[in-house]
Amino acid sequence: MLTIHAPLAVRLTEDGERLDGHAVAVSGDRIAAIGPADSLTEAYPAARVRHWPGELAPGRCAVDAAAWLEAAYHPDPREVGLPGIPDTEPLTGSALAALPMDEVRWGHSARRGLQRLLREGFTSVVGPFTRPSVRTAVQRSGLTVLSAPRPVILSTGARADFAVHAADGRCLATVLAGRLLHRRT
Repeated sequence: MLTIHAPLAVRLTEDGERLDGHAVAVSGDRIAAIGPADSLTEAYPAARVRHWPGELAPGRCAVDAAAWLEAAYHPDPREVGLPGIPDTEPLTGSALAALPMDEVRWGHSARRGLQRLLREGFTSVVGPFTRPSVRTAVQRSGLTVLSAPRPVILSTGARADFAVHAADGRCLATVLAGRLLHRRT
């Protein structure tokens, strides 16, 4: 199904020109068209239209993702109050060293860390990831894994990876390969 993402404005690059009233049409995992929202809704009358009160742009790249996922433990909210886990903030250093960690726990932690990245509008991560359970979680997440950060340009035919941010910087939506993986309500 074709979806038109109609924010207040679109930026084709992270720091590119603000295109007020533009939208992005997505078909499957690809960008089908970018242009004025009215033109896209006219060209694709059967498309679902998602209106966003923010600015759509390429997603962010987590350059420190390996450390974020492999050198920090992201607690489950149900663990808060257990010995060594005061809240849901990531644990590192001596707090992490005090926890009994195995591959299963690292995998669960990585999934929660990836969810945090998606909530902030990240669509790519820089690897490599050495822990097998972390690597599996990253592969299953749909985030693009890069060996080094690179600039992203939204263009017709490109993979539909982008985020929508409100004026205050909060991420309203994260889309990976055309799939809406995070939406703030």
